[in-house]
Amino acid sequence: MEILITTLFGLETLTRIDLESCGYSKDQIKVSDGQVLLTVPDEGYASDVARVNMFCGCAERVFFCIGNFKATEFDEFFEKTAALNWSDFIPSGWAFIITGYSRKSKLFGVPAMQSLAKKAVCRSLCGAAGLPDDSPIPEDSNKGTVKIQFAMVSDECRMLIDTSGDGLHKRGYRPLTHEAPIRETLALAMVELARFRPFSFESLYDPFCGSGTIVIEAARSALGIAPGRDRMFSFTDLPYIGRKVLIEAREEARDKEDLSPLDDIFFAGSDIDPKAVRSANANAEAAGVKGFVKFDVRDALKLTPSSLGSLTGFDRNLIITNPPYGGRLMTPEEAADIYRAVASKFLTAKGMCRKGVRLSVITPDKDFETATGFKPDKSYKLYNGNKVCHLNNYFRLDKDNG
Repeated sequence: MEILITTLFGLETLTRIDLESCGYSKDQIKVSDGQVLLTVPDEGYASDVARVNMFCGCAERVFFCIGNFKATEFDEFFEKTAALNWSDFIPSGWAFIITGYSRKSKLFGVPAMQSLAKKAVCRSLCGAAGLPDDSPIPEDSNKGTVKIQFAMVSDECRMLIDTSGDGLHKRGYRPLTHEAPIRETLALAMVELARFRPFSFESLYDPFCGSGTIVIEAARSALGIAPGRDRMFSFTDLPYIGRKVLIEAREEARDKEDLSPLDDIFFAGSDIDPKAVRSANANAEAAGVKGFVKFDVRDALKLTPSSLGSLTGFDRNLIITNPPYGGRLMTPEEAADIYRAVASKFLTAKGMCRKGVRLSVITPDKDFETATGFKPDKSYKLYNGNKVCHLNNYFRLDKDNG
């Protein structure tokens, strides 16, 4: 059985690492653009579906594959779709929705492929029920809905069933109340790509914390809280997967947590907007990390390396943030002014870190580098939804000018 995990572009490797942390071997995992394919034994795939949904912190959605084939013509696509045993995966009377995409393939008319796939699935269901090919298939969404997706890449098609429901970035702790939240999956990726090591000699601080997502994701990861611990998944409604495997995955997740009280606060943030800080504190409580994080109202542009050290109590601090950007909460010119102000506080005239800090900033495109003129020591091209972003990591210390 193949389990296909979709990710934002740039986060595939982090998803592979999550899978390896769950005990899957490298031989079972294949990484490609925007997706990771996991091959598991047929007999235990339901448990694997639950575990992947539970523990993959940078993934967007999890599917299992019911068949794959090559198709370069519409008739071929129809016939091979109809040949699959859809009655094994669509319970009698349930509704089913078909979406899909095509990349680098001769068949690229997605609406036409959706229509053909719908007709092909109906024909397969008719055949399984001993009905004429053109018989109507009853669909009642009150009984349940199966979400099907075809993935056509380089003329190879996989027919998939969605097991996640809502995207995995929806952890279940954050209501959609803040003006411009960053996705939880991307926030966690930022922390991991900045190479933050929790409970060491360095704190993590977000001076534009907004609803607190980056800080909260860092704390949850450090405490071993599974990304999917607090939410439901659509696979529990599928009779051939069910709720039992979710209960088992949650038990495994609880066993991995360590919520022992800490003497120090390693995860903190601030925002100039009191409403945002109230939202961050509420989200931290809902996420189960209120006692491990700290948020307060503060002007980010008044912070310095020394004042930040006084706030956190650490000599070393990772400043990691998603500052306001042009078109989101302000004009591009105002955003550039903020980028330059942040750089002047924490980087020297050489574009290197001042003593006691590292800097990790995500902005649309290369706006931070363009505004400041400072090339990052390491840059990652990422996506927040469909928006292209760059994560700029500065870690080299300017020993001549702390």
